[in-house]
Formats: sequence, structure tokens, C-alpha cells
Amino acid sequence: MQASRIASRIASRVAAATAAAGTAVLALSVPAFAHVAVEPEGTAAKGGYAVVDFKVPNERDKASTTKVEVAFPADHPLASVMPEPVPGWNVQVTKAKLDKPLTMHGEKIDQAVTKVTWTAADGKGIQPGYFQKFPLSVGALPENTDQLAFKALQTYSDNEVVRWIEVPRAGQDEPENPAPVLRLSDASDDHHGSANAKDTAEKTENTAAAEDSGSDTDTTARVLGVVGIVVGAAGVAYGVLAGRRRTA
Repeated sequence: MQASRIASRIASRVAAATAAAGTAVLALSVPAFAHVAVEPEGTAAKGGYAVVDFKVPNERDKASTTKVEVAFPADHPLASVMPEPVPGWNVQVTKAKLDKPLTMHGEKIDQAVTKVTWTAADGKGIQPGYFQKFPLSVGALPENTDQLAFKALQTYSDNEVVRWIEVPRAGQDEPENPAPVLRLSDASDDHHGSANAKDTAEKTENTAAAEDSGSDTDTTARVLGVVGIVVGAAGVAYGVLAGRRRTA
């Protein structure tokens, strides 16, 4: 009787643990909400150039993403936009004439990129459960703003179009279809998003000095250690000789 009760309790505990594990697996299998986003490779400094990736996830179970359109901000136009080839995709860069020309490297630019469109060349596109990155080299980034908002359209193989065009506002909840936002860091000294050469050289010299100092300290410690061993041995020898003299 006692054995059957123990077996019943063990079975109940196993069943409860199995149910809990099943719930955990189910929770983990539910895909997290994802949307089109833009992230820099490294830094995106004001006044400089950067490589940015538009990350596009497929949120549908039975359709693939076959087209991605990204509109560039008109209030902060970018004159230089160069796409990196993406296997299986065709890319088109659309430009328009500016009402107010830009000045870059001493030259006036009267055109800026208004839109970049990627279209699946083989019709497969981004399959369900996958995402794709679309890299762009952009610049010069504006110096009078902390972020750039890009409105994006995502087209699926069943002709559904998802509009990621709602610009997030500070202090408010994230909108249902947020637009990709690129955060800009403070301008670097060389205005190319890279570290200052002087700072890099100083860091290298400081590191070398620290290593040399560490090496000298280590050598000194070893010498003192050897001297200590010699002195200790001499003391032991002296004590032995003194003992023998007293015995004699």
C-alpha cells in the first residue's frame, strides 16, 4: 500500500513537470514581434559616412517577402547612397532634384536619393521564418539631428503590403508599424565615423609603456626572489657550521 502511494505521487509530479515543460516550449515557439529595422555596422556619426543594414524579417507563415522599398527622409537628404549586391535580389536607387543644393567636399550637389527598392530576382525572396539584411553605404550624414527615420514598404508574394511608416515619438508607446530609425552618434574629428589617428597612436604608446613597465617589474621581482633564495641558503649553511663547531 505504501509503495503504491509513493508511485502515485511520483507519477503526479512527473505529469506536472511534463505539463510545465510543454508550456515553456510552447511559449518559446511563439515568434516575437519583429519589424523592419535599420542598424549601422559600427558607428553612424554626424557629418560622416556609414554602412547601414536594413533588416527585414518575414512575419508570414505562407507567403514570402518579394519586395522592399525604403524611402529616404526629405528633410535630411543624402547625396551618396551605394547599395551592396545581395544575391537573389535586384536593386534600384531613385534620385530626385533638390530644391536647395547640398555642398559636399566643396562641390554643390543638386540631387539626392529619395528611395531604394529591392526586388527578388528569382521570385523566392525572404521565406517564412527567415530574415534578410540589405546593406547600404550612406553619407554624408546630417549634423543637425540625432536620428533619421526611413519609411519602408514590405510586399509579400500574396500581394499584401505592410507599411512601416509610423515614426516613433519620444515618451510614447511604440506604434504598431514603426518606421526604421537610425540613431546618429556625435561627430568624430575626421568626420568619417572613425577614431582620431592621434588618439589611436596615444593609446598604442600607453599600452606599450604599460607592457614595458610590467616587464621591468616582473624582472625585478625575479631578481629579488633569486637573491632571497641565495641569502636563505647561506643562512642555513652558517647555522649548520655553527652547530658543528659547538658539538666539536
